[in-house]
Amino acid sequence: MPMPHEHLLLPASRGFITFSLVVAFLLDLLPWGRTPVAPEFLALALVFWNIHQPRMVGIGVAFLFGLLMDVHDASLLGEHALAYTILSYGAMSLHRRVPWFSMPAQVMHVLPLFLVAQAATLLARMALGGSFPGWLWFLQGVATALLWPLADWLLLAPQRRAVDHDENRPI
Repeated sequence: MPMPHEHLLLPASRGFITFSLVVAFLLDLLPWGRTPVAPEFLALALVFWNIHQPRMVGIGVAFLFGLLMDVHDASLLGEHALAYTILSYGAMSLHRRVPWFSMPAQVMHVLPLFLVAQAATLLARMALGGSFPGWLWFLQGVATALLWPLADWLLLAPQRRAVDHDENRPI
């Protein structure tokens, strides 16, 4: 049963979804470096839209953005594509479950997704001779998961407005 403070949501616009994914990609391109606490905005947006609109944003979109991120980072080709594909698969498998929980519980549901994706990236690097960067490297997944409430508020905002505002209708 929906909580009393929830609004009925309008359908998500394909244009807004595309815009938000491109903005998240551009935020990941900013030169603040790959510090352990820098969140991965594209992964956050992909998981969000895979949970809320799994038919519009699927595994193929995640794979393509992963390849773009691999080219940008000059990393092992397919490293981000693998991580984003795992993220999308996990998010799509949870898409009916996550929205029913409170916000802290939602954060706890998406945190393992981000950590598993980081582990897959780490295993791919280490399989080809890379060294273990230390346990602080997993802080990026935690920082990304902590941004889930902000992403929920920002990305669902256009869907919360009423189609035709009526003072006598509370929705």
